[in-house]
Amino acid sequence: MSGHSQYELLKQRRFLPFFLTQFLGAFNDNVYKNALVILVAFHAASLSGLDANTLSNLAQALFILPFFLFSATAGQIADKLEKSFLIRMVKLAEIAIMALGAMGLYWRNLSLLLAALFLMGLHSTVFGPVKYSYLPQHLKQEEVLGGNGLVEMGTFLAILVGTLLGGYLIAAGSATPVAVTVVALAALGYLASRWVPDSPAAAPELAINWNPFTETWRILQFMRRDRAVFLSVLGISWFWFLGALYLSQFPVYAKDVLFGTEQVVTVLLALFSVGVGIGSLLCERLSGRRIEIGLVPFGSIGLTLFGIDFYFASTGLPAHAAVGAADFLREPAHWRILADLALIGIFGGFYIVPLYTLIQTRSEASHRSRIIAGNNILNSLFVVAAAALAIALLDLGLSIPQLFLAAAILNAAVAIYIYTLVPEFLMRFLIWLLVHTVYRLKTSGLAHIPETGPAVLVCNHVSYVDGLVIAAACPRPVRFVMDHRIFKIPVLSFVFRTGRAIPIAPAREDAQALDQAYDQIARALEDGDLIGIFPEGKITYDGQLNPFKPGVKKIVDRTPVPVVPLALQGLWGSFFSRHEGPAMTNWSRILKRVFSRVGLVAAPPVPAREATPEILHGIVLRLRGDRL
Repeated sequence: MSGHSQYELLKQRRFLPFFLTQFLGAFNDNVYKNALVILVAFHAASLSGLDANTLSNLAQALFILPFFLFSATAGQIADKLEKSFLIRMVKLAEIAIMALGAMGLYWRNLSLLLAALFLMGLHSTVFGPVKYSYLPQHLKQEEVLGGNGLVEMGTFLAILVGTLLGGYLIAAGSATPVAVTVVALAALGYLASRWVPDSPAAAPELAINWNPFTETWRILQFMRRDRAVFLSVLGISWFWFLGALYLSQFPVYAKDVLFGTEQVVTVLLALFSVGVGIGSLLCERLSGRRIEIGLVPFGSIGLTLFGIDFYFASTGLPAHAAVGAADFLREPAHWRILADLALIGIFGGFYIVPLYTLIQTRSEASHRSRIIAGNNILNSLFVVAAAALAIALLDLGLSIPQLFLAAAILNAAVAIYIYTLVPEFLMRFLIWLLVHTVYRLKTSGLAHIPETGPAVLVCNHVSYVDGLVIAAACPRPVRFVMDHRIFKIPVLSFVFRTGRAIPIAPAREDAQALDQAYDQIARALEDGDLIGIFPEGKITYDGQLNPFKPGVKKIVDRTPVPVVPLALQGLWGSFFSRHEGPAMTNWSRILKRVFSRVGLVAAPPVPAREATPEILHGIVLRLRGDRL
C-alpha cells in the first residue's frame, strides 16, 4: 500500500486508539447480546414464566429503546463536552454495566440480565454521536472517507465475531466464560480510550434541553435545513431497514428454504458482514480518497440487482435433510446464493460509507453530534418499521424469498425517489462512471486547489467532457462557466444544471446574458465557491492551445481571488474531441480509446493582480506537455 492508504491511519494515535475503542465496544455488545439471546431461547423456562419468543422480543425492545429516549440528549452532550473525556466516561460505565451483566449471567437472574442489556443500549446511544463526530475533527477531508471505511469494516467485523464468540461461549453450558469475557473486553476498551487524543467541544456554551421529545423534534427540523444531509440520513436509515430485514430472516430462511442447521445461519451472517466490510474498505480506492457520492447510486443499483437475483437463486431448491456448513458450501446450487449475499454486502458498503462521510463533512461542526443523534433515532425507527413490514408481508402469505424480492424492488423505488429529489447524487454517479469506465484518470498537483474559500480554475479546452473530468478529479465542487450552446446539450445539460454551471454568451449574441453571467460569477466567489472557466472560449479544432480571452481578468478584477491553472492531457483524439472532424461522430474512436489514460495537472495559484491572460496562457502551455 502507498503512504496515502487508509491503512496508514491504523499506525497513528489520532485514529488507532479510537478505532480500537469503538471496535471493542461493538464487539462486547454483540458477545453479550447473542449470549443472552441464546440463553433465553434455550433456558426461558428456568429464567421466567414468559416463553422464549416473548423474552427474545422483550430483549430486542429493551436494547433499542434508549435510542428513542436518549439520542437527542446524547447528541447535545457530545457537542457540549470534550470528546476524549466523554469516551472515557462511557467506557468506564461499560465496565460497570458488564459487571452487572456478568452477575446476571452467573446467577441466571433475568432482571439483572435485562437491566444490563438496556444499559448497553444506553451506552451505544451515548457513544454513537461521539463516534461519527470525532473523525472530522482529527482527519483531513481526504482521509474522512477512508477512516469511515475502516470504522464500518470494524463495526461489521465486531458484530460478526462478537455474535460467533457469544454463541460459542454460552453453548458450552456455563455462563462464567461469557461473564469473564464481557468484563475483560470492557476493561480493554477503557484502556484503549486512555490514548484517544483530546477533541475540543464543538459547542461548549450549549444549554442542554433535557426534554427528549422536544429536542428530538428540534434536531429533525434542523437536519431538514440542508436537504442533502437530511436525505443522506434517510438513505442511511433505509440501509438499516434493508439490513434488519435480511438479518432477521436468516434463521428461518436457512432452516426452511436452504434446509440448513444453525451453522448455515452463521455462514450467511458472516458473508453479509464480510461483504459490507470489503465494500467499506474499497470506497477509498474507488473514490480516489475524496467524498464520492457517485458511489451511492452505484451501491443502490447493486443492492437492487443482486437482491432480485437472491430471490431467483433461492427458488426451486430441492428439499433434503438439514445440512451443516461444510455440506452446504460444497453444494454448487448454493454458490449463487452465497455470491449474491456477499455482493449485497459489498454494494451496501459502497452505499453507506459515502453517506456517513457526507453527513460528517457537510454538517455544521457545532451541531454535528446532534445530527448524528438524529440519524440514530431515524435508524431505530426504520429498524422497527422493517420488523413490522416483514411481519405484515409474511402474514399475507409471502415466502421469505418473496420478501427479499419485495425489499429489492422497494429499494429501487426509494433510490429513484431520492435521486430525483437530490440530482447531485445521480450527477456524481454519471461523472464517476465516465471517468472509471471510459478513461483512466491520473492527477498531479491538485493540492494547489484551496481546501476552502473562493478561487478561479482555468484550463485548456480539448473536448466536450473536460468539465466532467475536472469535476471528477477536483476535491471540491466546481461551478463551471460554459458556452450556452454546450450547456443545452441533452444529457450533459442535466449534469451541468445539477452542478450549478453558469451559461455564458458572447456580447454580440446576448449582451444581457453576458452581464448576468458575470454577476453570477461574482456572487459565487463571494459565497466561497470554486469557479471553473475555459479561457480559450472554444474547444480546440487542432489540438493547439488558443489564445486566452480577457474574461478571466475581468472576473478577478471585480472579485480578487487566486487563479489556479490546470491542464488536461490525453483527451485530444478522443470521441468527445474535434480530432479529425466534428466531436461525437466518429464511433470507432470509442473502442480505440476505451480505458485510455488522461491526466489533469495543476500549478500553484496565481495572485489576482498577476493573473493576466498572457501569464495564465504560458503556465497552461507548460503544464499540458506534449500529450495534448
